[in-house]
Amino acid sequence: MSAADRETFTILRKRPPKPSAMKTEQAINAARRQGVQVDTQQKWGAGQNKQHQTTKNTAKLDRETEELRHDKITLDVGKLIQQGRQAKGWSQKDLATRVNEKPQVINDYEAGRAIPNQNIIGKIEKAIGMKLRGKDRGVTLQPPGTSHK
Repeated sequence: MSAADRETFTILRKRPPKPSAMKTEQAINAARRQGVQVDTQQKWGAGQNKQHQTTKNTAKLDRETEELRHDKITLDVGKLIQQGRQAKGWSQKDLATRVNEKPQVINDYEAGRAIPNQNIIGKIEKAIGMKLRGKDRGVTLQPPGTSHK
């Protein structure tokens, strides 16, 4: 190409610089020289793939204090649920259907992983016919209208 050929080309539009190129120090200095208002901010933790940072203090606090943990259902209540269910010949899915809950909820209660919900425990008590709360755990419930002597 000769010098004459270069003059015949017409540039219709220039591609705008990429956002990453706009952030370089050279681009910022060039914009300042042109009098463009430049806003620079240093973002905390920017460019790092750390979404959930835990400081050492909070992790230590979690280990030391029991107040932050939810109460779990005790294993003996889970065993009572399992025994009552098996005495009726039901699977976990059958019991879940009868108390209108998901089978995973019954599984969590029997394994001792569930956070106690009094409504669910009450439904399970009625379904299996056994007390799960209070001092007389494991005692069969009397059908309504009958008195015990």
